[in-house]
Amino acid sequence: MTTAPPATTKTLPRRTHVVRSRSRGLSLRVDVRTVAVCALVLAATFAVGVLALGTGEFAISPSDVIRTLLGNGSRQTNFVVNELRLPRLVTGVLVGAALGLSGALFQSLTRNPLGSPDIVGFTYGSATGGLLVVLVIGGTGGQVALGAVGGGLATALLVYLLAWRHGIHGYRLVLVGIGISALLQGVNAYLLAKARFTQAAQAMVWLNGSLNGRGWQDARPAALGLLVLLPLVALTASRLRILEMGDDVAGGLGVPVQRTRLVVLVLATAACAVATAAAGPVPFVALIAPQLARRLTHAPGPNLVGATCTGAFLVVTADFASQRIHETAQLPVGVVTAVVGGLYLGLLLRRQRRAGHI
Repeated sequence: MTTAPPATTKTLPRRTHVVRSRSRGLSLRVDVRTVAVCALVLAATFAVGVLALGTGEFAISPSDVIRTLLGNGSRQTNFVVNELRLPRLVTGVLVGAALGLSGALFQSLTRNPLGSPDIVGFTYGSATGGLLVVLVIGGTGGQVALGAVGGGLATALLVYLLAWRHGIHGYRLVLVGIGISALLQGVNAYLLAKARFTQAAQAMVWLNGSLNGRGWQDARPAALGLLVLLPLVALTASRLRILEMGDDVAGGLGVPVQRTRLVVLVLATAACAVATAAAGPVPFVALIAPQLARRLTHAPGPNLVGATCTGAFLVVTADFASQRIHETAQLPVGVVTAVVGGLYLGLLLRRQRRAGHI
């Protein structure tokens, strides 16, 4: 009588490389395909970024853009590239990376492809916090960023408490989040209706998710937020991978399931809030980036690194497209991602329905 091969044999053909440290006794398994895909995505992001830096009323060739970035440009190109356009590009990269990371954490936490901050309402919570600062307090800059972070975390706490019933489960979290999302959209509409015209116009630009006019003062807080979040996410990545095996298995392996879920929920919400504070709500990037990364890498697990790189590529590409679509006025990047993301969401719902999940 022959025995069936273990389930782990299906993952053996993947090419991996193990990096070991003899002094500390540590080892790290590196997936070759994932590393290659991330390198290609980052290279594509750099290429699109170079094109974006050269696009505008003062056109600059790609070779001159690269020369300027290396410190060998003229006084004109230094001013245009480094002072005017580079802060916008860096902000877009940071926003996309934060959204991709947030989406990967949410989808791994809920084990649901619809589990992104756009769907479960955390993006709208950050937007509500920012709107309250802009319309009620009249704050700008760092105060709006703090309001967005506070609004996102408050929404996460509310959804967590409402979804709690002998623990947190993915589908319940998504359903409660969808309800909170609808509620917050109504709150945002009410705030805009009660605001003065100039305040409402300023808030609407921010609500559409825009990188127009972004400077280093917008990029620095986003960079600082990611520098704080990335090490914390790295510390919880191994537990998150075990958590995807199921609550019973994770609990049997010594993982505190509910505590880990709460930590991941806070980190994912904070990453989403960092992106919203820098550029406003940029829809559907957190939904698309993790799934696109998973299809490119063919790797199991949360795909945190791949989703982070893919999110940066999506936002930079969408922002470049927004600058080229209209000749007289630049569209907000959120308009482009909303159109593409809406089509993708329709395809995703159709696929879920055919599979019998909805």
